[in-house]
Amino acid sequence: MHGEYKVPGGKLVVVDLDVEGGELRRTRVAGDFFLEPDEALDAINGALDGSPADTDAAGLAARIDAALPEDTVMYGLTSEGIGIAVRRALAHATDWTDYDWQLVHEGPQPPALHMALDEVLTQEVAAGRRPPTLRVWEWGAPSVIIGSFQSLANEVDPEGAARHGIDVVRRISGGGAMFVEPGNTITYSLSVPDALVQGLSFQDSYAYLDDWVLGALADMGIKAWYQPLNDIATDAGKIAGAAQKRVVGPGGGPGAVLHHVTMSYDIDADKMLEVLRIGKEKLSDKGTRSAKKRVDPLRRQTGLPRETVIDRMIDSFRSRYGLTRGEVTDAELARAQDLVRTKFGTAEWTARVP
Repeated sequence: MHGEYKVPGGKLVVVDLDVEGGELRRTRVAGDFFLEPDEALDAINGALDGSPADTDAAGLAARIDAALPEDTVMYGLTSEGIGIAVRRALAHATDWTDYDWQLVHEGPQPPALHMALDEVLTQEVAAGRRPPTLRVWEWGAPSVIIGSFQSLANEVDPEGAARHGIDVVRRISGGGAMFVEPGNTITYSLSVPDALVQGLSFQDSYAYLDDWVLGALADMGIKAWYQPLNDIATDAGKIAGAAQKRVVGPGGGPGAVLHHVTMSYDIDADKMLEVLRIGKEKLSDKGTRSAKKRVDPLRRQTGLPRETVIDRMIDSFRSRYGLTRGEVTDAELARAQDLVRTKFGTAEWTARVP
């Protein structure tokens, strides 16, 4: 069995192993990481050999830590990362480069249609009718997008939203509210087979699916990192938030994961505060007293036009994994438009948690 895992902000870990009698055998760890002393690698392999095959990543990491020489130094490598690579090998997880990725980047769409397209395209990936897809959104109108489980009344000031002509829609994923305006936001979705994140915990899957963005930002001179559970941050503040939804495949078979991210290119913080109700409790664990200071836009950090930032992100993804231009099919669009009429555009869905 073969498993690979790119440690967020670190290096690639590769594990090859066999399973005999319910235990790991002939475990071989490799990768482009740095490790001292040399005998630490033998200690890692020895700690893994004989482990029960159902040991979780944390348990494997504990075995490794207990076996390492006291003077061990790891760079680009963690014990937990090795454990995750083992779990991915056991789960027969796939890798980014195992797929022919498709890019969908079309003209501005109404907010409710974006919600519907996310659901439809991810269902198509789960059904095997669509390849794994990177979809870059263009917003047709300003909007507040609330998480699947958020209270509409608690999150949005209806008078502020009406005053600024801002629609409110609810997405299928969890997480917090997003305030978006055309030209001020960069939003993208990844619709991927769940085999890509096999062996990863829910939290680890966020970091794994965000890693390419950190590389793209680094190429633009921005040192960013994944901040659990679902933020991308820099020293200047948060620049993006992610959310996920797992979709079951036809007949309960292998499914797909929707991972979407909204990045702040620019922001009208005063308007945002008139529309969103951001409570003190939400700010309490962010190390700031002001919602304005929570977000630091990409326009200021890069000095680049929004279109250039998007182009560089797409180029970075393409250079890593390959990417072919595609489009939403007529059948997919028709299904999405029907979902707008019956679900995402209805008051019942938007206020399902009043």
